[in-house]
Amino acid sequence: RPRMPADCPPPVTRERPTASPTSRERLHAGLAALGLALPDSAAAQLQAYLEELVKWNAAYNLTAVRDPTEMVTRHLLDSLALLPLLDALLGDQPAPRLLDVGAGAGLPCIPLAIARPEWRLAGLDSNGKKARFMRHAGRALGLIHFSVIEGRAEEVVAGEAPFNLITSRAFASLADFFASTRHRLAEGGVWLAMKGKLSAEELAALPASVRIQQQLSLTVPGLDEERHAVVAVPISTPV
Repeated sequence: RPRMPADCPPPVTRERPTASPTSRERLHAGLAALGLALPDSAAAQLQAYLEELVKWNAAYNLTAVRDPTEMVTRHLLDSLALLPLLDALLGDQPAPRLLDVGAGAGLPCIPLAIARPEWRLAGLDSNGKKARFMRHAGRALGLIHFSVIEGRAEEVVAGEAPFNLITSRAFASLADFFASTRHRLAEGGVWLAMKGKLSAEELAALPASVRIQQQLSLTVPGLDEERHAVVAVPISTPV
């Protein structure tokens, strides 16, 4: 049998699921509720990304969320809820470098790349199917500053420039997230971890080499669940 190119869309033998008008309405209502300043093309690109995610998910099982309307809330709006905090953290940096660890199907990195196309965003995941999907989505959406790293967070990549900000969305415990990505963080860089429930035990387990700068509750339109953001920085060890 002839082999398909590595990054081509997956074959779907049954009727393809598509993002419904309801999902489109929820997306526009959610963006309005968040009150974000976005490029004119952002809503259409987010809708196109949703269509690709629904299509590939039918074959590759990229996410456990199957309903497109729920994908809008739990994936797109959930990711974009980070944007005001990211804007504040990155300040006036003209082209900051951001790494999203454990990005999966590109969450939050692809919605963020759509919202801030001038940022240099990379999505990292060790799962080959998810990495292929991210590459496909980046090309299909014309995200020229978006890239994909296929591998583990702990791996050291020779010659790779460090990142000004490293984020994750329920990737691991805070202690593991900080430890596995410290070598990828630029001097003066920050971590931004997105969590659901934030336990005192998880915070207490952090090493002395990490300082928490902020703990914030996030509001995601249409989602009645806890969401938190944790901003942290490494503490240099005295020589």
